[in-house]
Formats: sequence, C-alpha cells, structure tokens
Amino acid sequence: MTALARLYVGWARIAILEQFQYRVANYFYMIGMVAEPVIYLVVWSTVARQSGGSVGGFAPADLAAYYIVWTLVRNMNIVLTPFAWEQRIKEGELSAELLRPVHPIHRDLAYFGGWKFVVIIMWLPIAVVLTLVFRPALDPTWLEIGFFSIALWGGFFVRFFALWALGLVTLWTTRVSALFNLYFTAELLLSGRLVPLSLMPGWAQSLANFLPFQWAFQFPIEVLIGRRTTSEIWFGLGMQVLWTVVALGLTALLWKRGTRRFAAVGG
Repeated sequence: MTALARLYVGWARIAILEQFQYRVANYFYMIGMVAEPVIYLVVWSTVARQSGGSVGGFAPADLAAYYIVWTLVRNMNIVLTPFAWEQRIKEGELSAELLRPVHPIHRDLAYFGGWKFVVIIMWLPIAVVLTLVFRPALDPTWLEIGFFSIALWGGFFVRFFALWALGLVTLWTTRVSALFNLYFTAELLLSGRLVPLSLMPGWAQSLANFLPFQWAFQFPIEVLIGRRTTSEIWFGLGMQVLWTVVALGLTALLWKRGTRRFAAVGG
C-alpha cells in the first residue's frame, strides 16, 4: 500500500506539472467551455423574467449561481472517456498496460485526480469574472463550502469509475460508439447539466433519483448554492458512495472477464 501511495503521488505530481506547463492551452479550453453554460443561463433567465420572475423555483440570480458553479463541476467531471479505450486498444496501448505490475486504473485515477487541483486553481479567476458579469445569488456558509468540497470530489469519483467501467465494453468489441452516445445523451438530460432537474418533467426527476448522473453533477452544485438541507446533503453523499462502489464492482467484474478474452488490435 505504501508503494502504491507513492505511485499515486508521483502520477498526480506529473499531472500537475504537465497541466501547469500547458496552462495557456488549459485556460483556452476552460474558457471555451464557458460558452455552454452562458447560453443556458441567458435563455433560462429570459424565460424566468417572462414567467413572473422565476422558473422551476429559480430566479435569474439563482440561475446565475447555478451555472457559475456548473463551470467548476463540469471541469471536475472531465475524466477518461470510453472513446479513449477504443484508441488504447487500436494503437496497442492496452497491451503494454497489461504488462505492468499495477492495474491501469490507478494511473488514470491519480493522473486525473492531480489534474483537478490545477482545474480548481485556474477556475477561480473565471468564477470572479462571471460573478461580476451575472451577479449570482451565491452566499454559501462555511458548512456548505465544506460539504461542497466533499461532494465535488465525490462527483468526480462517481463519473470516473462509471465511465471507466463503460469503457471496458471495448474489450469485447471496438465498435461501441452508439452505446457510448446513448449513455452521454441520458447523462446530458438527467444530470442537471442541460437544465436544473426542477425544470424537467416529473417522471424525469423521479428517474434521475435512481441513476448516478445527478449525483455526479447537479448535487454538488445545489450543495454550494444552498438548495439542499443538511439531511439531503448526507443522503446525496451516501448516494455518491453507493454509485462509486457499484461502479467499482462493475469495473472489477468486467476487467476480470474482459481481459480473459481480450485480443489486441493492430495495423
């Protein structure tokens, strides 16, 4: 365990140094991602004003708070996508990984985890600018900030392990784009990324409660903007733990069975 911990620290340090080395590219990437929530914010703020001042329980200032925090959660949710597994297999990278004495999930988790520290630091100036422009109703307590810090990383773990498990489908077939796109479509609609779930139909909100998407995305946002009670926060953290464990179990099962029948692909 000590040796593995040193590996995690080393891989995370490499990620931090690498991402700071390419900080300009990182900033342009993060700024480019701001366009999506700003569009959502402008559209739904207009709808709120035309609907008497609020929509789905969100006033324009509440929507501003939601989508500003959205930008951090969205960047924290960037993990290894299933499409990367197609590339790994086609280019023979997975074959090399199987020769290493350490499970490849450790390097991916450490690398992306280290990257997130850079993301948080680089997000702060973006948040300041967005706050000055859109004037959000955002005044969290220290307790909410503490819970948010935990939920933010909890959401990262849920999505990391869920997508790692999904990517293992490529051990059976390299043509899985349709399955991946179906997953990401469901995630877009039921995570709170497109719109807060309170703006969705009742059946969609009920369905979202039984899926991992909102616990990785909307839940951390609502913790910071003060839309969750303490009991709801504890329940949400429990759901994050539950889905992390489920995804880990699924990953272990798929990895064990998939590597038995894995056949490398080469050009």
